[in-house]
Amino acid sequence: MRGSDKATVLLLAGTGEARRLASAICDTLPEVDLISSLAGVTSKPAPIAGTKREGGFGGVDGLCRFLEQESVVAVLDATHPFAEGMTRNAVEACGKTGTPLLRLERAPWTETPDDIWHHVPSLADAASHLSGFGGRALLTVGSKDLLAFRDVQGPTIIARMTEPPEKGIMPQNFKILLERGPFDLPHERALMSRLKIDLLVTKNSGGDAVAAKLDAARELRIPVLIVDRSAVPATETTTSLEDTVEWVKEIVRGS
Repeated sequence: MRGSDKATVLLLAGTGEARRLASAICDTLPEVDLISSLAGVTSKPAPIAGTKREGGFGGVDGLCRFLEQESVVAVLDATHPFAEGMTRNAVEACGKTGTPLLRLERAPWTETPDDIWHHVPSLADAASHLSGFGGRALLTVGSKDLLAFRDVQGPTIIARMTEPPEKGIMPQNFKILLERGPFDLPHERALMSRLKIDLLVTKNSGGDAVAAKLDAARELRIPVLIVDRSAVPATETTTSLEDTVEWVKEIVRGS
């Protein structure tokens, strides 16, 4: 248990929205002792306000123990839209412990009439669609997702990521492009033109930091193979950072 008169709030972080939320809470709610939890996937994560912890909790049971040991009064889930496992664990653990939970959801990208999107429900389906494709594909799904594409044969695939993949994850027929966003439209347009990209492969993660790739694909009439989000467990959700801060204020001042 943390030795403090403050109310302990757990923030499941790892996104730009989580960093902005952590700063807003620490700046405006002095009665909150914020624990900002990172999964530890990125070797050099951006700084985040609050008391930082890294690594997993050990599943639902481990998260339940953490919530009880730290006397957590509320949990904020601001993880990546495709971090479904952590979101499911948070819903179950908070349900078991009776801990209030709010998810700050990043709004997904929406298709326009000028887009050429091909929707698939999973990374495995994206890999299946890529098999036999004879062109050049820009893959922007993250290093941890490369295993899903290990058996793809046919296309020339340029995989863009922020850090090199771990040994054994990288398919032999892939080319690596190391870049860290945010990316603007001129950069993405020039990149796709220079690499002669015929297909963009991405997850519908939403947000502004990497949305320019979709704008460039639209301008260049490049089709997009887009992995849709899975349904998340039912929980209270918002897309507003301001509403999230107000929710925390109501919880801690009423606890």
